Formats: sequence, C-alpha cells, structure tokens
Amino acid sequence: GSHWGGGLFINAYDQARFGYLTLRNGRWKDRQLIPVSWLRMARTPTPVQPTYGFMNFFLNTNRKLFPEAPESAFAHIGAGTNMIYVDPENDLIIVARWVKNDALAGIVDRVLQSIKP
Repeated sequence: GSHWGGGLFINAYDQARFGYLTLRNGRWKDRQLIPVSWLRMARTPTPVQPTYGFMNFFLNTNRKLFPEAPESAFAHIGAGTNMIYVDPENDLIIVARWVKNDALAGIVDRVLQSIKP
C-alpha cells in the first residue's frame, strides 16, 4: 500500500515481477531494462550499514538478515512489512505481505526447507 503519504501502491503479482526483474539482473525477456552495473552497485553493502545497499536493497551480508539463506540473497522490504525475497542461488522469489518483521527469516527458512531435495 501507499500509506503514510508516500510509497508505492502495488499488488503481489507486480511485486513478484519486480523481484523477477532484479533476480534476472535487470533483464526482462530480451531487453536489458536496468543496467547490470547499477544493480551490482545497489547490492553493494554500505560502510555504515553492511546489510543495506541502495534504497530498498536489504542484503544478507554475513547471513544476518536470513541466517538459513545464501549470503547472495537480498530483499526489497517496505512498510507494513511487505517483502520481496530474491535468491539467485536458488532461482527463487518470495513475496510476503503484511507480516510481522520478525517473521521474515522464518518464512524464508520454511520455503527453503520445502525445496530441498
């Protein structure tokens, strides 16, 4: 939702599409919509907060955000807690909406456990 006077009004389907775009390094079908170099910078930890890249790129640096997930995983997290989890190693996107912030790692862990061979 776009509550509190700002933000983005988007449904779960479009959130998944955004996650897919970042999972595929800015490529949509045969078009490069976002430069790979920009996305690489967006996923670079900041010196002040190593689990944060560019705005809305929450990084799994040292597996702090999602302990059971690969360190390369990242998430886009918004108010309410709406999360788009992006996991390049598992070719996976998870959209979770309106959940408690402290439940995010558990959601990711349960999904990862469910896809293990």
